[in-house]
Amino acid sequence: MKKPFSGLLLALLVTALPATAAELSVRVELPQLQVAEYHRPYLAVWLERVDQTAPITHLAVWYDQKKRDNAGTKWLKDMRQWWRKGGRDLAVPADAVTSATRAPGVHHLSFTAGKVPLGNLAAGEYQLLVEASREAGGREVVRVPLTWPPKAAQNATAKGQEELGAVTVQLKP
Repeated sequence: MKKPFSGLLLALLVTALPATAAELSVRVELPQLQVAEYHRPYLAVWLERVDQTAPITHLAVWYDQKKRDNAGTKWLKDMRQWWRKGGRDLAVPADAVTSATRAPGVHHLSFTAGKVPLGNLAAGEYQLLVEASREAGGREVVRVPLTWPPKAAQNATAKGQEELGAVTVQLKP
């Protein structure tokens, strides 16, 4: 005769099962610009609450890490909005956040709830910001609104005018 699971045993089994974590994917297009002197852009990607009530969440910072004596950090302040909102307080290099600049093309970033750098992001209304700044070039910021955590799969896109192409955010519960 089989015994039914007790309520306690069933609760332990259910809590031991892995929960699916929400995902945030970002697709950033860096356009190929036809200019005499092209330098790869410095780029910052971050989340901030729409009501500005919490510190920003740094997701990615691309800068020239190969310059001698860490001289590439000198130009981070050219990403003015990111710098003022919290970039100046970020100790670089930062694990899982900073990396080298990227060539023109489409680049993908993916983040999972509960893992660095997204961590345990509080529920609420946010905007994802991407700021690019290029030596001998321009500076541009693109914003994409989103709600975290997602209750259903969502896609949202915004487009830059010159330094950034399309920025697409995909959310999965």
